[in-house]
Amino acid sequence: MNVIGTRPDAWWRDRHRAMVLLVDRLERWSASTGEDVTVVFEQPPVPPIRSSVIVVAHAPRPRRDSADDEIIRLLAAESEPGAVRVVTSDGWLSDRVRASGATVEPAAPFRAQMEAEL
Repeated sequence: MNVIGTRPDAWWRDRHRAMVLLVDRLERWSASTGEDVTVVFEQPPVPPIRSSVIVVAHAPRPRRDSADDEIIRLLAAESEPGAVRVVTSDGWLSDRVRASGATVEPAAPFRAQMEAEL
């Protein structure tokens, strides 16, 4: 939700639509750049959001920071966490990501770059 929340475009009125739009943008960006993308939501989207281009994941249980914990779990399973870039503006998650060996990119600059490349 960090990437979605970088624009005050009233996304909070329809969170599911905002999630669908993010997945669509990430799919197009991934297809054009060749980057592997996994997006992690706090809970399963209802209705489900599926993609054949990127991985759409969610935390096993919706709760505060559950997506953050899922990101860290996914990083722990990575054989080369140093090759992973996590996009977030959350300071605590950023610290945890760096401690795992991965890199962090702030959400607003990433979104601006992604949209400029589409």
